[in-house]
Amino acid sequence: MKLARKSHIDTRTGNDYATNEDLCKLFTEDITTLYLLCFMLTANHETAEQCFVDGLDDCMNGNSVYKEFARSWARRRIIQCAIRVIAPGVQHTNSVLNVWSRSEESASLTAILELDTFERFVFVMSMLEGYSDQECSLLLGCSRGEVVTARGLALRRLSKLDIAHVSPFAGASIHTADKAQTLNEGEQ
Repeated sequence: MKLARKSHIDTRTGNDYATNEDLCKLFTEDITTLYLLCFMLTANHETAEQCFVDGLDDCMNGNSVYKEFARSWARRRIIQCAIRVIAPGVQHTNSVLNVWSRSEESASLTAILELDTFERFVFVMSMLEGYSDQECSLLLGCSRGEVVTARGLALRRLSKLDIAHVSPFAGASIHTADKAQTLNEGEQ
């Protein structure tokens, strides 16, 4: 008995892949939110700039990606760069690497930046970026249970300030936006 096999033919053309120009345009258009993602993860403007540039470089020199996935791919590359630079393993639960002035940022962003390093990464990845517990655990090199625990701690700390439901992207401060604009001008 012969089993019928379906053959899949990819009808996409080379034009369906994001070019370097497409990726540069994406990073330019989304500079504020991409930089803010870098800053929330690293809690340091200099390190955030480094992750932003490294993320762009990784996107441009890495695997080809379909145009429709370029935005999410760019965000993932930035997260991976931040993980590589900060190494936010569970052992960093009590370390806070914040090098910023509280007066610079919105209340919700300030509260996120005050989270312990590992909790901050888990919160940003799972709650703001929508990563599953499994994805977080794989990228962060920890167990799903550690992700669940860290997210719970982060949510408890943020709920005490009644800002867990506030998106820092909506309340990005002028300073953070200015920092992103400066970075954008330096890229051109």
